[in-house]
Amino acid sequence: MTNDTVAVASAPSTPTVVRGDSLDSIHRAREASRAFAGRLAPAPDATTADSLVLVVSELTTNALRHGGGRYTLVLSATTDSVTAAVSDPSPELPHERTPDLNGGSGGFGWRMLRCLATELMVTRGPGTATGKTIRARLAF
Repeated sequence: MTNDTVAVASAPSTPTVVRGDSLDSIHRAREASRAFAGRLAPAPDATTADSLVLVVSELTTNALRHGGGRYTLVLSATTDSVTAAVSDPSPELPHERTPDLNGGSGGFGWRMLRCLATELMVTRGPGTATGKTIRARLAF
C-alpha cells in the first residue's frame, strides 16, 4: 500500500507538491514537473524543462533509495527560475562518490545535479534526526 499523492497547482505561481513512497511515485513526480514547467509564463525552454524532469527524477529516486523510503517534492518558480525541493526523513547528507562504470551501482547523481542546477543547497531539519531538504534551482 502506498500513500502517493499529487497536488497540482491551478496557477503556475502556486507551488506543486508531490508526496511519494513507491517507485511509481517517481513517474508521477516527473509528470508533475513537466506539467508545472509547461504552465509557467514565461515558460522555460525545452532544455530547462527536460533538466527539471531529470533533476526531480534523481532527487526522488535517491530519497526513496537512500533517504528513508519516502519524500515530499515541492516545485516553485520565479520569473526566471524553477526550484525543485525534495525532503526526506534521513539526516544523512548526500555525498559525491566515484561512479561505478562496471557494476551499475550508480555514483553519477550528485555530479549530474551539480551540472544541471544553477544552485544546489542541502538543509538539515531542526536537530539531527528530522531529515533534510535538497533544493535545486534551475535558471531560465
